[in-house]
Amino acid sequence: MPKLLIVEDEVDLADQLRDWFLREKYVVDLVHDGNQALDSLEAFQYDVIILDWMIPGPDGITILKRFRQGGGKTPVVMLSARSRLEDLEVGLDTGSDYYVRKPVSLRELSASVRAAVRRGESRSPGAVIELGNMILDATARTFYIDGNAVHLEPREFNLLEFLLRHPNQVFAYDALIDRVWPSDSLISREAVRTYIKALRKKMNSSARDSIIKNIRGYGYKLEIDE
Repeated sequence: MPKLLIVEDEVDLADQLRDWFLREKYVVDLVHDGNQALDSLEAFQYDVIILDWMIPGPDGITILKRFRQGGGKTPVVMLSARSRLEDLEVGLDTGSDYYVRKPVSLRELSASVRAAVRRGESRSPGAVIELGNMILDATARTFYIDGNAVHLEPREFNLLEFLLRHPNQVFAYDALIDRVWPSDSLISREAVRTYIKALRKKMNSSARDSIIKNIRGYGYKLEIDE
């Protein structure tokens, strides 16, 4: 389930965009000004950023410049009421991947976001992860053990994919929550433990023999032999 940051100061439009993409099965974070956007980009990772040009604080172009100069690779869809060719060139030359004019067509924007997700996947490590007897396909959102399909709920899939992409790395509870859940979610450590327990059960393993190891009082790691 792709994670999306929407940066839009028009409250009605922002709410409309958030509700639309939630229905489209995205994880959505919503902020209303440039400083909030910079804070979110520093704290969290996203699959796509929808960024309005004219927002309070640092404007969209300034944010995009800082993000790209800092090494940010996440695809960006720029929104703007500016319709001149020169403005389009500025947006694209600064580092946006797509430029959508206001008033926004939700279907056009949704198509741009889907294309941005695909572009991000092409920049990322391979969509198919194979570890031992497990195969996870991030694009098809399927998971197999010993060739047998294992049904995972969306959040279970996202959590497992994150761990599989970072084998033998220890993650604190808060780090897992930041990457897998929206930033405004009220997710507790106990909820994370519940998801891990569900994953272990579906992988037919107990806490003792699971490759998902508990680091007592801290978090988890997915342990595999090098």
